[in-house]
Amino acid sequence: MSLPPKDVFERIRTRFPRAVTSVSEAAVDPFAVIRRDDVADVCRLLRDDPELQFNYCSSVSGVDDTKTFWVVYHLYSIPKGHSLVLKADAGRDEPWVPSVAELWPGANWHEREAYDLYGIRFEGHPDLRRILLPEDWPGHPLRKDYEFPEDYQGIPLR
Repeated sequence: MSLPPKDVFERIRTRFPRAVTSVSEAAVDPFAVIRRDDVADVCRLLRDDPELQFNYCSSVSGVDDTKTFWVVYHLYSIPKGHSLVLKADAGRDEPWVPSVAELWPGANWHEREAYDLYGIRFEGHPDLRRILLPEDWPGHPLRKDYEFPEDYQGIPLR
């Protein structure tokens, strides 16, 4: 039987009282904001709890709102039929969150993409390197403050 997000958020709060910093139930996809230090523990609970069984991570993405970087997780339980959105504040100056690639192997490539395009580090990731751009590409092009280079390896880009 599918659980509504608010029930899942309550289960997280019961197990990790400090993990959830806010909840938005009015959003199109209700979400909880969790502390980045708690990402791995919360996600392990969501995957391993027999009543939750969030066995599929469909997306891990980065967002730059100019104040901070966010990492957004879209999770599903195929056997139970429920879904969930989590957000973690990765910080601005040295953005990072723990990797969830150990829990959901498909998150490996999503985390690499967020690293490549936003510069968000995923601590504990098994192979954190660029996935779309060359290793020597300057900066992270989806950052709001990114300045597109005039050239790359002597090739004009404008």
